[in-house]
Amino acid sequence: MFKQFKLVCLTAFGIIVGFSASAADKAPGSGPNPFSDCGIGAALFTDIKWAAVTSNVIWDLGTTAVTSATASPDTCSGNRLAAAIFIKDTYDLLAEETAKGKGEHLTAALNLFECAVVHQDEAAVLIRNEMAAFVATSGYSEKSTLDKAAGFYSIVDAATASSCT
Repeated sequence: MFKQFKLVCLTAFGIIVGFSASAADKAPGSGPNPFSDCGIGAALFTDIKWAAVTSNVIWDLGTTAVTSATASPDTCSGNRLAAAIFIKDTYDLLAEETAKGKGEHLTAALNLFECAVVHQDEAAVLIRNEMAAFVATSGYSEKSTLDKAAGFYSIVDAATASSCT
């Protein structure tokens, strides 16, 4: 019973803070609401605002969502976070497809980074070259999947920034 009460209180707090945070220091409707448009909640519940707020509050009281909204509001658009989650969840397949130079997961990752189809081959070559160097680094095999995925994300981010704009 106490856990349910705590959940309700935290959710209400998150909603109140979320609404006040979106209104502070900016015109209404400008910029992301950190609780509903950022963080894990926004990635999981893109169309259900109350669920995004609840998830962010439960996850870490919304601190990750607020930090991402404050430090880099462009990451709240959903695609960047969705790309990070996709890369984490499919890292092994992405690594394999990158070594081959093509594959549906690699294409999906490039799409999440909004790389136009006409630029994807060029980006894939850059990703493949950088990934080969990353895999060859000392200690790669001891890295966690999360660390490997983070490295891959950085590689794709750099490759799409130079190839897909």
